[in-house]
Amino acid sequence: MLDSLAPARRRLVLALLGALVVVVVAGAVVLVVRSTGSGPSQDDPGPVVLVPGYGGDAGDLEPLTDRARALGRAAYPFDPPGDGTGDLRTEARALARFVDRVLARTGAESVDLVGYSAGGIVARVFIRYDGGDALVRRVLTVGSPHHGTEVAQQAKDAAGGCPAGCEALATDSSLIRRLDAGDETPDQQRWVTVRSDADRTVVPTDTAELEGALNLRIQTYCPDRSTDHGNLPRDPVSLAALDATIGKAAPSRPGRVDCG
Repeated sequence: MLDSLAPARRRLVLALLGALVVVVVAGAVVLVVRSTGSGPSQDDPGPVVLVPGYGGDAGDLEPLTDRARALGRAAYPFDPPGDGTGDLRTEARALARFVDRVLARTGAESVDLVGYSAGGIVARVFIRYDGGDALVRRVLTVGSPHHGTEVAQQAKDAAGGCPAGCEALATDSSLIRRLDAGDETPDQQRWVTVRSDADRTVVPTDTAELEGALNLRIQTYCPDRSTDHGNLPRDPVSLAALDATIGKAAPSRPGRVDCG
């Protein structure tokens, strides 16, 4: 058929056919990319990675780490770079590298993330911006200022300000605004949060909740407990929330909690 066309017309037809092939291939690539956006399998739990809070380290997470290991899970606490008060985007990139090493070491396909305080924000940054959406199965945040905290805002506004990590946790933080724009809990993961009415660091306390998550309040289970921010990782409700988050079954509200 092409042989019957004039040379110029034949070149035009060939060019159009080539462009059509490119469009079809590009469309196939888009479909492939989109098909991988479903996230990790919810039926295949991997190791648990725990992320400490502002200015903290792996030692702060010991009760949660021990609980995960008691449940038979490999658990890897992450130590943030520097003193843990720096830029949260930098910390999230370091977390991404740490998760890659954990997956390489264990041969697993995904991790479950536990973020305490600012560690929950770092976990969200990793998932949103640094490839974590394809690697994270479940997320538990404990006392995390998802919508900023008035304490950080006051420190930021004070003379001299505060470190970059603190500024990122202020209520007017551009990072917080970006994270909260659109879907706060992407569908690729299952999300659980824990908060305490007695928390005087994450203020107001409901800033620790996420739209679309299973949001747990310590005083719902243990009305007389006055768990402050520093004691959240060892509170029995936080430990029960971990149990309810990292299993094969979908996250659910804990049953009876031993309030001690």
